[in-house]
Amino acid sequence: MNDTVVDSSYRVTADELRQFIERFERLEAEKKDIADQQKEVMAEAKGRGYDTKVLRKLVAMRRRDREDLAEEEAVLELYKQALGM
Repeated sequence: MNDTVVDSSYRVTADELRQFIERFERLEAEKKDIADQQKEVMAEAKGRGYDTKVLRKLVAMRRRDREDLAEEEAVLELYKQALGM
């Protein structure tokens, strides 16, 4: 009887584990689809004459906290002045 309980418990755990794995795999597929869509957007922007390297930098900047970004830009400007740039 103990073996049956252990097997039943193991079965539930295996099913739960399989569900986690399958959910993760679905998310991976969605992530790939989104990455492909992002590439398409950048290709379209490039086709219209935009610099995609700069666009990516702008996207990264928009994600950041405004105060942190302002502080970094101030320090960058200070360093550029010190170097005569």
